[in-house]
Amino acid sequence: MKTLLLIEDDTVLRETTAEILELEDYKVVVAANGKRGIEQARIMLPDLIICDIMMPELDGYDVFKLLSEDETTKKIPFIFMSAKTEIKDIRKGMDLGADDYLTKPVEEELLLSAIESRLAKSALLNESLIAEEKENSESSDDAFEDIANIDDLKNYFCDFGTTKLFKKGEIIYKESEKTNNIYLVYKGKIKGVKIDEFGKELIITVNKDDDFFGFSAIFENSYNYESAIAMEKVEIMCVPKKTVQNILKSNYNLSLEVFQLINENLTEVKDQLLQMAYGSMRRKTAKTILKFAQKMKHKPTDNINISRRDLASVAGIATESLIRTLTDLKKEGVIEIEGRNIRIINLEQLAAIY
Repeated sequence: MKTLLLIEDDTVLRETTAEILELEDYKVVVAANGKRGIEQARIMLPDLIICDIMMPELDGYDVFKLLSEDETTKKIPFIFMSAKTEIKDIRKGMDLGADDYLTKPVEEELLLSAIESRLAKSALLNESLIAEEKENSESSDDAFEDIANIDDLKNYFCDFGTTKLFKKGEIIYKESEKTNNIYLVYKGKIKGVKIDEFGKELIITVNKDDDFFGFSAIFENSYNYESAIAMEKVEIMCVPKKTVQNILKSNYNLSLEVFQLINENLTEVKDQLLQMAYGSMRRKTAKTILKFAQKMKHKPTDNINISRRDLASVAGIATESLIRTLTDLKKEGVIEIEGRNIRIINLEQLAAIY
């Protein structure tokens, strides 16, 4: 049984029309104004909507506009039924993208015919869409057979991904929001950040050239675990999440590699939280410097270029406390400091602190 949503403020017309439609074996949900109609449409997801134009709260044009902007309701067939009979009103309704425009009083036969034809058209379009998606999925599976490991997946991102550029400090995506992409850092550094209840920023990951990020939201209806922010001018490659899911479905071994990567990232986050909870100031600072050197794949004698604020955020300590600890380590000959640059002088001593 098909479900129809009838949005009409005239009580007599609403009840009469609903009765006619129910006698034709339709399930009818009614709403007395535009605002309630939108609520019902989003809850019920009817097979078709019939809507008056002149109504309190929201008129029919606004109802159609709002439902058309909603991913869950934009494909529902929509018929205007109104006493507004001027050509300009009919044209406005059709120009907005409605499927039909019926003028009151509407003959029963004309109303039923319009509903049947729009439902039939919708069914055919859905069948065509399903067939197309199936065909694309099958052809995609064949195309993804050559993606056998993480390196192949990175090459796919570089060859077919969309390039995006971000300036230092720009947000790539936000914590607790949905995202439609998975990302690969092509050039630059990106920090994964969580904000605590007091507004303090905690860096939980740092991603550099050739690192994936965004896998925390790989599953449908999942949300970003963290915010991603550019630490400098960065270039990233992004591929739709749906495409990555199809790639993983076509290759079991690659899926295991990706899950291993996700697991390693989670382990790093857990270690960092333990360090924040139990580590001393010196130990936190030493571990964070070593962590950055390892993450950036620097030699101990290379400079590590990072702001004191970001370093403190990763270590989980106040910036002022970090600066004092760095000064002590410099006096002890463990590190050298020049501007933003930190260079490890005595790796063994630093590691011993950690």
